[in-house]
Amino acid sequence: MKKLGPLVLVACLVLTFALAGPAVIRAQRSIVVLSNSTESEFPFSLKFNLSAAGDANITDVRLCYEIRRESFVKVTSEVYVDFLPSTRVDVSSTLNMIRIGGLPPGTGLTYWWELHDADGNQLETDPVQVQFDDNRYSWQKLTQDKVTLYWYDGDQSFAQQLIAAAQQALVRLAGDTGALLNQPVKIYVYSSAQDLQGALIFPKEWTGGVTFAEYGVIAIGISPDSTDWGGRAISHELTHVVNHQMTSNPYSGLPTWLDEGLAKHNEGPIEQGDIDILNKAIAQKNLVSLRSICSGFSAYPDLASLSYVESWSAVDFLIHNYGEPKMLELLNTIKQGRGYDEAFNKVYGFDIDGLNSIWQNYLSKNPPSPTHFGQVREPAVAVY
Repeated sequence: MKKLGPLVLVACLVLTFALAGPAVIRAQRSIVVLSNSTESEFPFSLKFNLSAAGDANITDVRLCYEIRRESFVKVTSEVYVDFLPSTRVDVSSTLNMIRIGGLPPGTGLTYWWELHDADGNQLETDPVQVQFDDNRYSWQKLTQDKVTLYWYDGDQSFAQQLIAAAQQALVRLAGDTGALLNQPVKIYVYSSAQDLQGALIFPKEWTGGVTFAEYGVIAIGISPDSTDWGGRAISHELTHVVNHQMTSNPYSGLPTWLDEGLAKHNEGPIEQGDIDILNKAIAQKNLVSLRSICSGFSAYPDLASLSYVESWSAVDFLIHNYGEPKMLELLNTIKQGRGYDEAFNKVYGFDIDGLNSIWQNYLSKNPPSPTHFGQVREPAVAVY
């Protein structure tokens, strides 16, 4: 085989690189992110900003995000951004909380961008973690076990009293029902109901505490001079979180009266005002049926108050007549996706209407008093 001379070999190499040159240049054509940021205006909006450039016109930009919360399916939202195609684009997309009902403080989101250009190049940015925080206040933080308390008004002692109340509530709830807090919970303590309402989208004027069970977040208004009330309120809302964790399933939930009854029962000793409401309804034969408050309470204050105290009474009746193991079994049965009546029949041997009859018959013969409740009693006899 004839060997090539040095000049011929160099010429061949030059020709090879010349032919490969355009392909190398074409492979380097790409989309580059120049900046990527967010702007938060709690509680109303979260704005996502992006600047990008490329060799060809960028023709398609999409924002993708996932809100971190408990869910049985992974939900990714995709937003097409409106802009004029260009080799450089500066775009933004705003998540309007009014449209989605709002997010609690401390909500975590993961987001990324997808970009396409006219030459068919595409880019997906790395996921970014962002917190939707209420930065209007300078929050302090205190953690004990699975409970983290955030507050901005009051001293360390104030926070310690509230987190101690939370821990006591968890102990009481476990003793009465066997239910446990399985996942961490964050409690945001605002210094007043007005401050709390300013953190919500379309709040009710009477809102003093809100539980966002899917997010493991409680937001509540407690002033530093209201620790007694605050402890009861935290106990109530914390019970809702535990109830959710114990029974969450894609098919069914707790009856409203059972969820609220467990929460009210876990506040601590019943107050005389609640006893008076219940005794008045018993005397006037105006008790509402448990069936009628399975899916919600009345908007009328008097009926709502009666619904709460009846719910507490029915739960107290179940716990002290049938015991903690039965209540835990009921919660576990509901978690399996069983309907209200099916779950009660399986665990107790009667449905919601049967319980209503037994419980109301018992109340008619045993008028409630603060000392009457919270004591272990003999099981009631079923009367239908």
